[in-house]
Amino acid sequence: MATAKKRVFEIIQIGNRRDIASAGFDIFIVLAISCNLIATLLSTFEEATPYMQVIHAVEFVTIIIFVIEYILRLWTAEYLYPDKKRWKAVMGFVFSFYGIIDLLTFFPYFLPIFFPAGAVAFRVFRVIRIFRLFQINAQYDAFNVITNVLKEKKNQIISSVCMVLIFMVAASLCMYGLEHEAQPDQFKNAFSGIWWSVSTLLTVGYGDIYPITVMGRIMAIVISFLGVGMVAIPTGIISAGFVEQYTKLKMLAYHSEEHELKFVTSVLTEDHVYNGKMVREIVFPPQLILMMILRGEEVIVPNGSTVSHSNDTLVLAAKNYGCEEDINLKEILVKDENEWVGKQIMDLDISRQELIVMIRRRNRTIIPNGTTYIKAGDEVVMYSKLAAVE
Repeated sequence: MATAKKRVFEIIQIGNRRDIASAGFDIFIVLAISCNLIATLLSTFEEATPYMQVIHAVEFVTIIIFVIEYILRLWTAEYLYPDKKRWKAVMGFVFSFYGIIDLLTFFPYFLPIFFPAGAVAFRVFRVIRIFRLFQINAQYDAFNVITNVLKEKKNQIISSVCMVLIFMVAASLCMYGLEHEAQPDQFKNAFSGIWWSVSTLLTVGYGDIYPITVMGRIMAIVISFLGVGMVAIPTGIISAGFVEQYTKLKMLAYHSEEHELKFVTSVLTEDHVYNGKMVREIVFPPQLILMMILRGEEVIVPNGSTVSHSNDTLVLAAKNYGCEEDINLKEILVKDENEWVGKQIMDLDISRQELIVMIRRRNRTIIPNGTTYIKAGDEVVMYSKLAAVE
């Protein structure tokens, strides 16, 4: 039973594309979510009334699939949180972000059975089902680029949004002062022009509220011109973030010494002694350091609580071992004049195909994250994936 439970956990986990069963399950769930969303959309069309039984049947079947998946995730929660007791692992999943989304995906469907009067209100929860797609997309680079851009540029985005909001309030106050006497019904108070300023600054221009005085129209022209520039600020910030993410394609080698680092790889089988263990529980041979885990096309920089899975490829730093064809590990000695000194890893100008997996600092070995600072004298170990050779 324990073996079967572990195998179920490996299958329902997202992103293990090397495991055919797991990859097939991911595709199956995406299809189920898509069918559910299509059925939900079609149910709003009057032309679909003759096919409503089929639509309801599709929705019911997909809901049952979501229920079964949720039960399986509760059943295997102990493997998701191996350092917790059984009931704590279950509670950990139930109250996790994706656990709540999984629950809200199907739970509101059954609420009208117990509360018929609130059936219409419960339909609003249908939109939550679309967030299930983010759970799949989160494992792939395209989605991670978006989240990385928003994280790196959050301060600039917040500042620009605050500027836009301030400008909206200022535009509303100006228009109130110019149009209140001419249109007391439209511009009743200082904040009655907020709707007008929003539609104007965002270049929507619904036309339900508009100035009729000469000065009001002149002010509207000025605000419209300024609005284009103000709204373009957060758009430009996000666009620049995407450009930065996709143009970090060159390695910074100036004022650095580079040495090749030898390594050895090991693929975990089902009966391997390392399989299913956390990194801190594994005793590696002397002179070997676990650098990364290759799981399908995913590259994982492990920490102590990272759990190894079957079919994982462990990349171990070692001496006197040859390199694989598609793996390149190199060691860079950072000198005092290097531009990396004093910067966080997230701010370094390196390619997304390259990853800093370890830092040797004097007698310490550091497994870094995005906020780790580079210091002079650091020996930085980098991973880069080489283009495949035909």
